[in-house]
Amino acid sequence: MTNRFKDFGSGNTANEEPLTFALHGEQFECYPAVPGKVLLSLVANTNEDDGAAMAKTIDSFFGIVLLPESYERFDKLAQDPKRIVTVETLGEIVAWLVEEYSGRPQSGPEDS
Repeated sequence: MTNRFKDFGSGNTANEEPLTFALHGEQFECYPAVPGKVLLSLVANTNEDDGAAMAKTIDSFFGIVLLPESYERFDKLAQDPKRIVTVETLGEIVAWLVEEYSGRPQSGPEDS
């Protein structure tokens, strides 16, 4: 009887450099990688028919991916009436981050 088993490795990413982006002259730093479940949750909860749920999911996503100090500044900036950050810009940032997180080369699982 053969044993069916596959070791999917440690899940470590090959690139540990943080992701950074600029907005209104400020630079923000994100974690180098996020758990796959975070990206799946973002996709699952981004339903065009439920704008409130989508907004909550995107807001939560920023709280997960941005380093704490960056998130604090980003949150203040995103609510600043003198430096408007549009919904479209927030969407562009999310799209770029998702692309970076899902497209980065990662070390694959080891064969067993």
